[in-house]
Order: sequence, then C-alpha cells, then structure tokens
Amino acid sequence: MLVLGIESSCDETGIALVRADGPALPVLLAHALHSQIEMHQAYGGVVPELASRDHIRRVLPLTRQVLIEAAHTLQDVDVVAYTRGPGLAGALLVGAGVACALGAALGKPVLGVHHLEGHLLSPFLSEDPPEFPFVALLVSGGHTQLMRVDGVGRYEMLGETIDDAAGEAFDKSAKLMGLGYPGGPALSRLAEQGDPAAFKLPRPLLHSGNLDFSFAGLKTAVMTQAKKLGDDLEARKADLAASTQAAIVEVLLKKSMTALQRTGLRRLVVAGGVGANKSLRNQLNAVCAKGGIRVHYPELHLCTDNGAMIAMAGAMRLQSGLQAPTRAYAFDVKPRWPLDSL
Repeated sequence: MLVLGIESSCDETGIALVRADGPALPVLLAHALHSQIEMHQAYGGVVPELASRDHIRRVLPLTRQVLIEAAHTLQDVDVVAYTRGPGLAGALLVGAGVACALGAALGKPVLGVHHLEGHLLSPFLSEDPPEFPFVALLVSGGHTQLMRVDGVGRYEMLGETIDDAAGEAFDKSAKLMGLGYPGGPALSRLAEQGDPAAFKLPRPLLHSGNLDFSFAGLKTAVMTQAKKLGDDLEARKADLAASTQAAIVEVLLKKSMTALQRTGLRRLVVAGGVGANKSLRNQLNAVCAKGGIRVHYPELHLCTDNGAMIAMAGAMRLQSGLQAPTRAYAFDVKPRWPLDSL
C-alpha cells in the first residue's frame, strides 16, 4: 500500500510517499518540503493569507518531485492522506482540497490526519523507532503536552499548557530581544554563547504537583529583565537568551521525568519542533541514560512540519484498523482539534 501525505497546516508545504506492507512499520520512500520562513520574515510572523497562497503554488510541484524520486506515478498511490487539523483554516483547506481532488480524479480514497498525531508518530520514521507503550513529550508550535501512549490512537493526556506553550515562549522571548523571525532557533543559537545562570528567571508550575505547563509568566519575566537592562541589553543578550532557554528546558525535563515516574514507563518520545533543541536533547539524554530510560526523537529534518509524518500517521492508522479511508470527497477541516478527542 502506497500512502501519499500532504501537510499544509501552517508555513511549510510537505509532501511524502510511504509504503506500508503488512504489520511492519511503514517505510518512507521520498519526501520534499518547502518552508515559507523567508517570505514571512518581513512581517515578523506567519501571515495566513500569504501562507495559503504559497501552499497553492508549491503543493503540486512538490508532489511531482516526490513521485519522481520514489520512481512511482500518481496512479500507483493507494491512499491520499492530508492534514485535516489543527492549523490555519485557509492553509488546511489547500491541502485538503488538493488531496480530495487527487482522490476524485484517481478514484482513490482519502484520509484526514491529525497534525499532532503526525508529530507524535514521527519518531517511528527514525533509525531507532520506539515501541509502545511510552510517555510522549509533544512540543510543537502552540502545543506542549505530556501523554501516555499505549498504541496508535490510544492516548491519555497527562498534562498540557494552560497558556503559552514552550515554542511560543521561545518565539515571544526572542522577539522581545529583537532576534527576528523565526525566533526560537535564533534564541537557541544565541544561547550557546551565554551563561544560563546569569539571570534568575521563573520556572512556572515546576512544583505545582501536576503535569501541566505555563510559560506566559516566563515571557513576562524576560520582558521585565530586558527593560531593566535597557542600553545594556545588547551586551547581555546572549546571557538572557541562555537563561530563558535554561528555564524552559528545566521545566520540560523535570515534568517529563515526573510523568515517567508516575506511569512507571521506561520509554520517552520527544516530538515537535522544540524537540530539535540541542540543550533539551543533551539534558534529556544525560538524565535518561542515568535512569535507564530509553529516549527517542524524530530525525532532525523531520522535527518541523512535514509530509512524511502525515503519510506515516495515515499509514499507521490504516494498519491498526482505527480509521478507514473514504471516497466521500466533500471535505472539511478542523482548525481546532484536540488530540485526545481522536
């Protein structure tokens, strides 16, 4: 079975083709990705209308590229999977519209996939795929969640953000420091040159007794510290970046370890864009190695939004029998779609 995946939830257009044979894990045959970062930089953030228009321009050329690389044609595709939500409504409609048009033209079924489930299952594309059950730390864009995962579609929410997510804390703090867009990666790079203990910043909900997250207060503390520094901000920017990153990473690290302790599980999966953060990976690797816990990540190039995770999630749902593809091409999208509602 060949599954074509289409991702267009925000500012990346991703296309991929996976092969799923029997119970074995699906295999990625080819994928292509176009990022809109350069286009949105002038505006300091994603402009939804521009994002949608760019997806329209990119999706079919990327599909042709993937099929050529995989030595297949559209007629070989068995199922077209697409991101149904959550995400920007207009951007989602582009991917859903193209997927349903291809399905109708080819007489092939389509499958709407949850974007966050794509991230959650993306480590199964790595050279060291996890095994169920595990605790998942999902840190993607506006989402920071801890989940117990017992299988495809079997998710128990352990904790989630009650305001700003970790990715938003990175991006908003970076903007306060004048680091431009996208802010998170820029802040992380600058943090490598700074002292993480230079400023005493809060670790929100670290001792709350639950597994929920809150990073809005940290963002406010960064803003306050930046104002205090005034003209000295430029000279101390690396230290402030390092201290901000240290606060975010400590909360993610300790909450993850608490989740493992409470569930009794010995395997952790980290997925989503923030999962590419070097400091987070290094500290998690060290703590998990000391505690005899296996930790898994997506490959670095698959941490951001991509079509491979959508094709993979679609294929795994089909293999598990949880969802059947449909030839009803009157599609809808879900800009807001809680993962635990699946």
